[in-house]
This record gives sequence, structure tokens and C-alpha cells, in this order.
Amino acid sequence: MRISTTIFLTDETITPVRLARELEERGFAGLYLPEHTHIPVERATPYPAGGELPPEYGRTLDPFVALGQAAAVTSQLGLGTGITLIAQHDPIDLAKQIATLDHLSGGRFTLGIGYGWNREEAADHGVEWSTRRELGRDRMALMRALWAPEPTAYKGEFGSVRASYAYPKPTGGAPRTLIGGAAGPKLFAHIAEHADGWLPIGGRGLSESVPVLRAAWESAGRDPEKLQVVPYAVLPSPGKLAHYAELGAEEVVLQLPPGGEAEVLRALDEYAQYV
Repeated sequence: MRISTTIFLTDETITPVRLARELEERGFAGLYLPEHTHIPVERATPYPAGGELPPEYGRTLDPFVALGQAAAVTSQLGLGTGITLIAQHDPIDLAKQIATLDHLSGGRFTLGIGYGWNREEAADHGVEWSTRRELGRDRMALMRALWAPEPTAYKGEFGSVRASYAYPKPTGGAPRTLIGGAAGPKLFAHIAEHADGWLPIGGRGLSESVPVLRAAWESAGRDPEKLQVVPYAVLPSPGKLAHYAELGAEEVVLQLPPGGEAEVLRALDEYAQYV
């Protein structure tokens, strides 16, 4: 099982360069970074985990810039987003960012996407909350048109692009794409339609939800061997990781604290037993 990590990198934490070097030297498989462009002060949306919203949410580094730094100082470390708030991006710009990072890293990029939880943040990007999932689906289709081997036009409900020259192309035609979010028929249908797998945050309830996802996947005509389930932001224990392995997970993403160098390196020392 590959052991990757995620962290809220901010202007107050360990730097992307130092962390990436430490992860690769210690044998970790990857680094996934979350995204929040901003957190409006007048926020009506409750924090999904309950209680006060941790301050790092309003201080996150741009994941693509940070991962670009990480790519430049490593050669094997996987690089991913966990998650890109796809509805909040211009898809033509995002397709170029993704393809460039994947190209410069030698095909090491994983696109983790999600639909968000903060209504106020999304509204500032012009996102209509009730249609954010359909908007995200549409934007993925537009990006795939730009990544196609030949100039390909796309016209969808929310956006369009003319047949265009758009290079570089991601390795293999598109990056590995995983969708984050809570288990449910709509999410599983989207995964089966246009993704490579699921990023279940925290990894709870997988014994019940993974068989349901597999059924949706196979009903969509997808190869049963190709489905990837990557438990995300996990606080590990030997028993928990063994359980994920029994469910077929080949990668787990462990949560690092949003701290300075000393705190993060202590966590890596503790997690080394799982690598």
C-alpha cells in the first residue's frame, strides 16, 4: 500500500520545498494539497466537522503553485490536489495549469476534485450552489476536450470551447482523477462516469459504501479492476490501514498537522512505521 500525505500548507507552516524533499527522502508516495481561495468573514455555512473553522482554511497556499515548487525538487513523489474546487475555476485556465504541472513533473499529478462546502466562497466565484455538481461535470468535459490528442470542440450547458491547439497534454491524455465527497448515488454516478476513483475523507463507513460504489461503477460498464478508492486525510493506525487494504485500497493519504517544520517532521517520524 502506498502511503501519501496531505497538509494545509500556509504562510505559517513548513514550506512546500522542505516538505517535498523530506517526503521523498523518507519514502512517502505522494503529497496532496487542499484549496480555498478565501474564506468570507460573514459565513453562514457551518464547518462540516463541527465547531469553529480552523484558521488554516483562510491561509492556504495556492495548491498548483506549491505543487510546482514540490515538483521542482523531487523526481518520484506523487503530486495531487485534495481537492480542487472545480466549480470555482475557469476550465480553460485550469486545463492549462493541470497539463503544465503534469508535464513538468513527468506525469506525477493526480487531480482530486470536489464540489465544496462553503456556499459563501462559491458564491463569490459566481457559482450557483444548487448546480455546482453539474457545473463541475461540465468543466471536466471541457478540460478533456482541450486535452484530447486532436483539436476538439466542446459545447456544454455551462461553457464551451472551440477546437483548439492546446499543449502540453497530460501524460496518458488526462491525469488520474479522483472525486472527493460523501457517499451517495449522485457522487457515485459522477465517479463512474468520468473519474478514476473516490477520495473518501476520513475513510469512515467504507465497508458499506465501497460495495455500492463498485455496483455503480460496474453498471456504467467500467472495468472492475480499475476502480481506485483512496482514503483521504486519515489519522492512521495499523488496524485501520489493514482494513483499507482488505477493501482493495492501494493508496492511503495520511493527514499531517498544519504546523512548522519541527511539528511536521515529528509527525513524519511517527508515520514512518507505515511506509
